[in-house]
Formats: sequence, structure tokens, C-alpha cells
Amino acid sequence: MSATSSMIIVDVGSTTTKALLFESEDGSWCFVERGESPTTVEAPFEDVMIGVNLALGILEKRSRRRLLDTATTTAKILTDTFLATSSAGGGLKLVVSGATLRHSASAAERAASGAGAVLLAAFGSDDGLSQFTRLEKLRAMRPDMILLAGGFEGANIISFVVEMCDFIRSLKPRSAFDYQRQVPVIYAGASSGAAIIHDLLGAEFYIKVVPNLKPSHDSENLEPTREAIHEVFIEHVMANAPGYPSLLQCVDAPVLPTPAAVGEILTRYAKHLGQNLLAVDIGGATTDVFSVVENRLIRSVSANVGMSYSIGNVYARAGYEGVERWLEQPMSEAEVLGSLGAKLFNPTTIPALLSDLMLEQAIAREGLRLAYADHYALARHQPRSSLFDSGLLVSEDPIEMETYDKIIGSGGVLSNAPTYRQATAMLLDALEPVGITEVLLDKVFMLPHLGAFAQLDEIGALELLQRDCLIPLATVIAPKGAVPHGVPALSISGRTSEGRPLEAEVCGGEVIVLPLSETETAEIRLRPHAGVSWPQATTLRLRGGQVGLVFDLRGRPLPPLATGDRYHPW
Repeated sequence: MSATSSMIIVDVGSTTTKALLFESEDGSWCFVERGESPTTVEAPFEDVMIGVNLALGILEKRSRRRLLDTATTTAKILTDTFLATSSAGGGLKLVVSGATLRHSASAAERAASGAGAVLLAAFGSDDGLSQFTRLEKLRAMRPDMILLAGGFEGANIISFVVEMCDFIRSLKPRSAFDYQRQVPVIYAGASSGAAIIHDLLGAEFYIKVVPNLKPSHDSENLEPTREAIHEVFIEHVMANAPGYPSLLQCVDAPVLPTPAAVGEILTRYAKHLGQNLLAVDIGGATTDVFSVVENRLIRSVSANVGMSYSIGNVYARAGYEGVERWLEQPMSEAEVLGSLGAKLFNPTTIPALLSDLMLEQAIAREGLRLAYADHYALARHQPRSSLFDSGLLVSEDPIEMETYDKIIGSGGVLSNAPTYRQATAMLLDALEPVGITEVLLDKVFMLPHLGAFAQLDEIGALELLQRDCLIPLATVIAPKGAVPHGVPALSISGRTSEGRPLEAEVCGGEVIVLPLSETETAEIRLRPHAGVSWPQATTLRLRGGQVGLVFDLRGRPLPPLATGDRYHPW
């Protein structure tokens, strides 16, 4: 790109607007400062630019740079490049309808998730719902757009298309942002149905027709649908949201949905490394999980799995025993419910007592576990690139945890943990990585900004990601399968790049940590004992982190506990 000297990127979140300033020095980009303000897309303000300008004003003071010209009626942003991402108003909300839930509707869900949408519902002829129930459910949802799919190429789908068009026409759904405007419709079904869609809906709805996302039983073509969702999001959703027309006039590139921006930078990072990645972002109301395997992005959103507004739902799904097993000090069920009740009364508060912090981190483990289970279920039905040319869907060859080379954690409960060791423990206990895995932390919530950045300068974005965004926590070594408890299981010997010897003996059921900084590497030799599933006498060169090298010999999956027992903290 051109010799741009400064760039501001704003992420307009559902609750907070975050503005980040970047500058180039001798062609190399660096992160300068950040400014945050409450998002103002909803009442009483109903103008997203109020929050944007407030965040920019704070950024201006912190960076001691003039970034806003307030001499005119509309403040002018004084930077070479200005970009934005957004999940305000709950993000891009979408309803999917397909001929069947198993085939077209599930493929449409995957296309929508990859485009950064929050799936409100999926309807199909086999969903078991009456037409009245579908109408009532859709009436209460107020989606931003509807995605229609169904019918393999060459199939006769007239009855399905007519039914879906009648469904939409009879309800005339309106979006949450603009009650006067009907939601746009994207049609990604059999091409023979396009003319019917235009005839039945074209007079009242904006229609966008794209190639069939499910052209045959054993193939998918999701990318045109994802691109169409982005286009419609900008031109027909964002353009009508409170204050967004002013924001769209300021930016130098299309506004990306926040999850799509995160997926963008993770996909580029995985391709750059030649590795497979898993990233989890646990928020207040939802948890996003992204995986990039063989350069293919999969994203899932676990609604009502979060650490503030949704913390009660996580506890309800996990149960008292599921949460209590992670607590260092026991708490009665009444004590747990009392602490949760206070949190639900004021969801945005942070723990004031150590017991509250430990409880929050225990619930975070269960929330991450639940969100990954949702992601795993979705990933089971993704096409694997090794079989992509044949079009096979590998429903019996799921993406297992040992597939991932790196795990990235993000979200307040992880990034704001008092110690890096606590953040590492939450990720390991919840996700149970297998083999050799590097664990990193997005400490500064920069991933969406870098996704937008990467569309203009991929090299600069990747440099910022590795230098200013991701903090190496640990390299984790965890053998798969059951490990005999209490007996020597793994002998470790080696030396660091600084000449320091590393020696340890790990018993089954133990977790030990060997100090190794992120600037060091170590060459170690692992000698497993009987019962440990690991290649004999393996020599490895490993990188360190803020925590170091973690050897987890508890077994994979973690063994079940007897009633009343708890996992020992490490």
C-alpha cells in the first residue's frame, strides 16, 4: 500500500466502541494508543457517531496527537486512513430458511456464521413447526436479513420456493434498526427458483440472488453467499442504522462485521504460519469460536454462553457439580447461587472478592467447554480440503483437538485474569489440548481491528498481530488417552537456548510447569513410561511463554471425578 503514516480503526461493539491508533515508522507499523467509549447506537442517543467521536476524543488525549477537527459542524477525522468494524445492536442478525434442516439449511448456517452473522433461527420443511409457529417466531426476532436456500441444481423446487415466499410475504418482517424498512432477502438456492423469488417478493423486498450454496448432495459453494451477506450488510443494513450513514462516509473501506474481521486475520495468520488454529472469544452474552484448519475457516456462535448477561445460563447448563469441581476452595451451592445472583443483578461488575474471582474462572471453564462442544458439532460437517475436490462431506471425520497447533484466547475473563497462569489454566482445563500446542492470549482486544487492517496491508497486520496483540502464554505437552495415576509417567531432560538445564519427572495425574520465557527455546527429550501414549524417546525443540512449558499428565480426556472431588489447581 502507499506510504500511509497513520491509521485509526474503530470497532463499534455491542456495548463498547474501541478506537485504536497505529503509525508507521520507516515502513513498519506500530500500535500507539487506544480510546474507549460506550456504544451509542441505541436509545436514548440513537447515533453511533456520538460514541465513535467520544472514543476518538479519548484516543486524542491519550496519544497527545490531534486526531479530530471540531471546527466544523461534523467532526473531521485527521488521519490518513480510517477503518471500522461493527457488532453494535447485537451484530448482524440473520434468519436461515432451507428446504431441509439437514442439507440446505445447515449449509446456509455455515455460510452465515463464516460471514460474521448471529444466527437467530433456522427453518426447514422438516423442522416440525407449523406455519403459524414459524410466523410467530420470526415476528419476535426482527432479523437484519433472511437467507433462503434449498434444492440441488436441476431439482424441481417450485413448491418449496412458493411456500417460503408466502411465509415472508405474509409476515413482512422488519429489522430491529428500521421498523419502516422490510428486511432484505438473499436467495442461494437452485437457480431454477430465482425467477419465482423475484416474481413473488421483488415488488416489496430487496432481493439478492447468488449461486446455489448446495449445488449437489455432496458439494458446497459457500463463498458467494458470504460475500453477498457482507454486501447486503453494508448497503441495506448498516446504511439504515442510527448514525451509520455518517460513519460510512468517513471510512476508507467497507465496514466489516466484527466476527468476520476476526475470521479474516485468523485465516491470514494460519496461512502465514502454515498451521491450524483454534481461537475462543468469551464475551458477556455470547462466545465465538473460530477454527482455521487447512486454510478453511469455521466459526460458531454460542448464544447465551457468556460471563455477564449469560453467566446464569452457563451455570444452568453446567450444574453445580460441573462448576464446583474447578474451585480451589469449596463453596456450597447456596454460596454459589448467592454470588451469581449478585452478578446477575449487576452483570458488568468485576469480582471484588477472591472467592468471586475463583467462581467466575470456574464458570468460564464450563462456558468455554460448552462453546467448544457447539463448535465441534458444527465442524463435524465441514468439507475437509483434502477431500474438497471430490466434494465429500466428512461427517465421520471430525476435527479433533490434536489437529490444532495454536490456541488463542480472548475475552475479558481471560485477558483480565490477574495472572497469565490463571488464563492458561482456564484454556487448558476447558479445551484439553492434545499433543504439543502453543497457547496465546489476545491481551488488548485487537483481533477485529487487525482483520480490517489486513484488507489494506496484510504484512503490516501480521507484524502487529505477533508483536503487539498476541502474548505467548505457554507450550503445552499433553499425551492422549488415560495416564496411570500417581506413578512416574514421563521423564524430561534438556537444555534451554540460554544454557539452562531442564530436568523433571512427571507422574500421572500431575501438571508441572518448567520456566521458559518467550524469548527462549529449549531442546528437550521426552521418555514416556509404560501406559503413556507418546512416541518413544522423542526430542523436541519448543518455544516458551509468560508461563513456560506445561506438561499435563492428567490424561485426555480428563478423567471423571468421584462425587464431591475437585480438580487440583496447578
